[in-house]
Amino acid sequence: MDKNALSVLICLAPLVVIGCADGQEKPAQIRPDATQAAVAFGQGGQIKMLYDRRQRPQAVYLNDKVHIVFNGGGQAGAKPKAPTKPMAVTYDPVSRQFSDVVTLGSASRDHHYGPVIWADEKDYLHVLFGCHRTPGTHLISKQPASIGTGLDSWDAGAQIAPGISYPTFFRIHDDRELIYYRTDGHTSSWTYRITDDNGKTWTGPAGDVTDMDIKGRFEWSSYQTVLPSRDGKFLHVAFMTYDDNKSNDPNRFYNPRYDRAAGNEWKYNLYYVRIDLQMHEVTNFDGERMNTPIDIDQADAKCRIWDTKWCGAGVPPTIILDANGGPAFLHVLSEETLAEHRYYYVRRAGGKWKQTPITGSNHQWNSCHLARDDDGTLHAHLIVGDGYLDTDGYMDRYGGGAVEQWSSHDNGNTWKKQRDLTPDRSTYPGWKYNNIQPVTKPDGSIVDGMLLFYGWKDRDAPEAKAFLLH
Repeated sequence: MDKNALSVLICLAPLVVIGCADGQEKPAQIRPDATQAAVAFGQGGQIKMLYDRRQRPQAVYLNDKVHIVFNGGGQAGAKPKAPTKPMAVTYDPVSRQFSDVVTLGSASRDHHYGPVIWADEKDYLHVLFGCHRTPGTHLISKQPASIGTGLDSWDAGAQIAPGISYPTFFRIHDDRELIYYRTDGHTSSWTYRITDDNGKTWTGPAGDVTDMDIKGRFEWSSYQTVLPSRDGKFLHVAFMTYDDNKSNDPNRFYNPRYDRAAGNEWKYNLYYVRIDLQMHEVTNFDGERMNTPIDIDQADAKCRIWDTKWCGAGVPPTIILDANGGPAFLHVLSEETLAEHRYYYVRRAGGKWKQTPITGSNHQWNSCHLARDDDGTLHAHLIVGDGYLDTDGYMDRYGGGAVEQWSSHDNGNTWKKQRDLTPDRSTYPGWKYNNIQPVTKPDGSIVDGMLLFYGWKDRDAPEAKAFLLH
């Protein structure tokens, strides 16, 4: 990639964010003269060029540099689902310059194959890609804190598991790394593995965490997200469930709320469990120990914290920790019709789960970011748009729109739009954006003033770009 061709867009709305040791964002006071810059990098991306919150992280801040991985290199003007490759690039926040891109693997049409990146205790970078019911490819940098100049700058790492989908990595207690993932296809189990030797060996619990259809409803599935506790000794898990219905039986897809077949693009209810990463015990919010793997019947009876009454979502919620270390969530749900959606802030208040609307969403698959600063102020970075994004375009099928920040100064009871974070519309007219995510340090703490997302214009061509908001 030509470094001189990078597009740096200076927007008027400011964004200054301070990282906290517990992994939560702490936005600083906004200076009147502060600016944000949305820096475009990479080209030829398809859908999920940067992935939604099920597959993270895709950036690690190490030794004053940001190392980012993404899917790119699709042929301009190609048909939808064109092959893309896993790539890495390093950003220097001082010079605001990117390194040359390093291609890490061969091309694939499967967007699930997108890479994730993390750093071990010796500062070596690890990348995993090619995961969709497969073990994927695990690479380790030959030099600490460096992506190098080509594939020969990386060594092959150990196989983590025989089958992985949606890998998410975190550093946990005692300087260990954890991967949480789905083991095979839609109706398979979700589980985790831990390494205490910088990725050479990985061990997991005796049993998986969930497996929705093992003895309950046939072909039931879930989508999940996770976040460690501040001390890294526990893992918070949030998930939604749905009938995968491989036969496309309209009777099984029937949604009584809307009196129609809804399809598996909508998932229902909100469930929560907590995993003790020392004892490998799984409990519900009330501390009751669960029989694992948890199936749909046990999930409904013991783990459901919000009966959404057939309102559905595509992407699972973002998790943050409240002042007491408890979980809170940013979730998107359908409303009066399947073409109407809204973001909700979900938290525990007065001994009950409370859901407060924030603003409208134009799609059930918009993947956004939620942060809380030390004084309790909440910041939701959201994808918004006018009307439901209902097109037959391949690039639009998982949502997309403008980027906005909404904030709450009263514990999530009321929300107000703070600023528009969308890249310069005169430079990118008609573009849509999605999959907002933070940049994190190896320990999971949030980096000052940085967010990632990707954007596109042509609904049927792999010509997306990634953006670093700095």
